[in-house]
Amino acid sequence: MRLGAYSALVQALCYLFGFILLFTTMNPAGLELETPLQKLEFLLDRAALFQLWNFVIYIVFGVALVVLAVALHRLIDRPEAIGMSIATAFGLIWAGLVITSGMIAMTGLPAAGELLASDPAAAGQLWSTLAVVQSALGGGIEFVGGLWVLLISVQALRRTRALPRALNLWGVGVGTSGLLTIVPGLSDLGAVFGLTQIVWFLALGLVLLRPLPMEAAPAQGR
Repeated sequence: MRLGAYSALVQALCYLFGFILLFTTMNPAGLELETPLQKLEFLLDRAALFQLWNFVIYIVFGVALVVLAVALHRLIDRPEAIGMSIATAFGLIWAGLVITSGMIAMTGLPAAGELLASDPAAAGQLWSTLAVVQSALGGGIEFVGGLWVLLISVQALRRTRALPRALNLWGVGVGTSGLLTIVPGLSDLGAVFGLTQIVWFLALGLVLLRPLPMEAAPAQGR
């Protein structure tokens, strides 16, 4: 549970780090970047920071997510039900998608940069294509992540001593906002999902650091 707590806190910090850079150094607002080529050049000027940004918000986040998903499975799982097994599967799928998204961005930027010198139009097209793929896997639609949070929260509500009820109800709201990003026109809810999940991760981490009631402790040998 302590490893799960640290992982949840790491994920919250990853989100905070990502949002801070998104709204400051990595924010192209006011620069009138209209074409994929202009956006590519903006990122190439900040290549080292862009790589660090993606490593933290995708790779580190994804690894921590695996640890947290397994820890929550051990905490909430009930041998007579399959609900947590399904939830954990979606958590691990989400981790894989997030890590893959980060690796695409980290390998795609240098590849587009090399192409830029010989064929700027092709470089811009390549980066535009990679951006669509990355967005589909790890940020444009938060359906898988939302489903994991929702399933975790519902299962924890059914096992009333596992996690605080208020935290679980908050998680239902967080998960629902992630699910709704799949609806055309509601993709902006991805920001809501991310911001509310910061609170969820922080609260979850603090809760898991506390001694668990005997009724909520994972069964030995599970």
